[in-house]
Parts: sequence; structure tokens; C-alpha cells
Amino acid sequence: MQENYISKNIRSLYRRRLLAPVLYLIFVASLCGFLPISSVIAPTKLSGNSDLETLYQKKEVFVSGSFDNLKFTGYTMTRFHRTVGYFYYIRNPKEKTCSILLLSPNTCEQGIPELTHVDIYGKIVSADASYQTLLTNLSDDLSWTDDGIREKTDNYYLSEPDFQYGFGIFLLAALAGSSVIALLSILLSVLYILKPHLSPPCQTLIHFGKPKKLLASAEQELATLPQLATEDMFITEHFFIETSRYGTAIVPIQEIIWIYKHSTLHKLFWYHFSITYTLHIVANKHVSIRCPKNMKSDIDGIMDYLAEANHAILVGFSEENRRKAGAVQRQFRNRRKQNDGGASDEP
Repeated sequence: MQENYISKNIRSLYRRRLLAPVLYLIFVASLCGFLPISSVIAPTKLSGNSDLETLYQKKEVFVSGSFDNLKFTGYTMTRFHRTVGYFYYIRNPKEKTCSILLLSPNTCEQGIPELTHVDIYGKIVSADASYQTLLTNLSDDLSWTDDGIREKTDNYYLSEPDFQYGFGIFLLAALAGSSVIALLSILLSVLYILKPHLSPPCQTLIHFGKPKKLLASAEQELATLPQLATEDMFITEHFFIETSRYGTAIVPIQEIIWIYKHSTLHKLFWYHFSITYTLHIVANKHVSIRCPKNMKSDIDGIMDYLAEANHAILVGFSEENRRKAGAVQRQFRNRRKQNDGGASDEP
């Protein structure tokens, strides 16, 4: 067996786990290139010379503004058979232009004919089929030609119902939170690659001693003379070791209380195509280890060898063994409390 086999397996495991968070961060970075991040956080304040198309191209689509002398067009927007907004227009006699706004029902009091002043938050929306139909109908109402009204209006309009500020903030918070988690996952994986003894599989050994020292002992025993070996499970003089693509586990044999196997039937619809077996190991200090998707013969060999190496180990799943294992855990916990109490009474 090659030297530092366990550490190499841990490094390989966390290299594979780097892929998912790295891809996710790339996805979030790409998504941020399309989403109006800054606009969601701080909506742009519209001024008299603001151009909706320019703001839209700059992804400053969430805006706020004050508007005077709005007139109801007589047209509404419906979605899923529900009126979500009322179209209003503002005429600018000096520039002979016309601006279109879609107001929420509450803002315009369900479509009153005129509004002297409104302060709204809205989203700049590119012209859609409803907007184009509105311009055609509005040109007749205002005695303008169809081409004329299109020359005097933008290809974009301001929609108050589409200003989903709360959802935008929630989405940003979700992306930011998940990105932080992904980044922490990357940093931890890099740490475990550089320092395998700090990884969770090795830190489980802290219940039984110093993880770094126990890892070194397990490495040495596995490299010199493993007493039993399957594809990804090993028994040395003092340790049970698992090094599979599902994870790594190390536990001193003398700390094992109970071992048993569990079978899983894999099927697709009505066709049963395989059975795999999982080895369960329960050790002192409530340490529990699962070794999934192994062959029955491998697990049986491991269980037989562990039972011979430590005659106190309970073998097989049964209610009696479950109670006995619980009793051993309680006895161990009580002894530890007594030892802690005795130590504290000493001068």
C-alpha cells in the first residue's frame, strides 16, 4: 500500500467537491452580468432629461420619478384575466412628445380620468405587443397618425406594477448568501486539501485522541501491513479505514461498539437491477459511520474480522443489540462525568 494513502484519498475527495461551488460562482457571476444589480439596490431618480432607452441599455431599469398632469388613455393591461395596471399618458407641448406610464390600480384609484401629480417607483419595460396596440389606438384618440405617435413616444415605457423591488432584493440576498456559502465551501475544501488532518473525517478522531497523531498511525499501519483489504475498506492492527468516493472514515477498532449491514434494492420502475449493502459502525462517544454501496461478501468479511479483533463488538442488527449499544454509550458517558467530577474536586 502506498504511503499517505488516506491523505491522498482525502485530497482527491475535496478536489472533486471543489467543482460544484466553483461552477456555481461562475454561474452567479454570469447572471450578475445580465441582472440589473445596482438598479435593484438603488433605483435611479428620473430627471427631466432622462432617456428611458439609455437607462434600459445601462441596466438601470428600476427607477423613481415624479409626474404631473397624467391623463388616462382608457386602456388597461390584464394578466391572467386580472387588471394589473392602467395606461396613462403625459403630453409635453414644448417638445411635442408623449410619455406612457402604466400605473398600479391603487395609485390611479382604478383609472380616474386625470391625475395632477404622482410619485412612483417603476420598471422600464421594452415595448411589447400590448404597448404597440395601445399606441395604435391612442393615435386615433389624440388625432395623431400611427407613424406620428411612434415618432413622439419611446420604445420603452415605465411600469409601476412591474416594479418588484421586494422580490429583487430577496433574489439578490439569496444569490449573495448562496455565493458566500459556495465560497466558504471552496476555502474549506482548499484547506482540507492542504491539511488533510483538519478535514471532518479526521476531526472525528478528536473523540479518541489527537487527530493528526491518529491519522499518522493509521497511515503507517495501512502502508506497512493491512490485515484485511477490500476495494475501499481496510483493517489494520488498530484501525478500521474506509477510502471511497463517498467519503473517508477512520475509527480505532477498540472504540467500536456495534456493527451491522443494511441492504438497499435498486430498481427502475418494476425492474430490480441490483442490491447494494451499507456497513454501519457505531463507536464510543456517539460516533456513527456509514460505508455505502459495497458488496455483501466484502462487508461480511469486514464484520467477521472486526468481531474477531474485538470480542466486545455487537454484530448484526437487532433490537437487543440496539439496546445494548445504547447502554454501553450511557455507561461510557456516566464514567466520563464521574471522572470529570473527580478531577474538579482535586485541589
